[in-house]
Amino acid sequence: MAELNPQFLVRFWGVRGSIACPGSHTVRYGGNTSCVEMLVGGHRLIFDGGTGLRELGISLLAEMPLEANMFFTHSHWDHIQGFPFFVPAFVKGNLFNIYGAVAPNGSTIEQRLNDQMLHPNFPVPLQVMGADLKFCDVEIGETVHIGDISIENALLNHPRERRMGYRGHLSG
Repeated sequence: MAELNPQFLVRFWGVRGSIACPGSHTVRYGGNTSCVEMLVGGHRLIFDGGTGLRELGISLLAEMPLEANMFFTHSHWDHIQGFPFFVPAFVKGNLFNIYGAVAPNGSTIEQRLNDQMLHPNFPVPLQVMGADLKFCDVEIGETVHIGDISIENALLNHPRERRMGYRGHLSG
């Protein structure tokens, strides 16, 4: 795995809601849907997998093999639609720890990401992804520890789905 600089770095790969709208009129703020990358304490954290995840994936191809932690706030389309186009997830030798809350209907983040990739929605199923995908169901209020990073979550007010907000801190 490539060594990451331990500095704190945040990149916004997607900031739009609902509909991606890339083009010359959105160059300043970006036109992809939600995806934020953070490098903290030598760890890569990715928040949400909107269409910005595709662009992030292309940029990461030069850094393989990869290990990253992906956190989904919820599974509305604009927060997960980039996942099937995240090329590093198709590459053997990469590892992604994927975190998300169980939905009110009982479906896990793994089930929801899998379902969007089933026929007739998408031609390639989740099982074709060659990376090691480790899915982790997170309870509201649970703290996730990644090295010296503690990531807390809290329930947010959002229409028709439990949505988690994340907050982290680096100890030491």
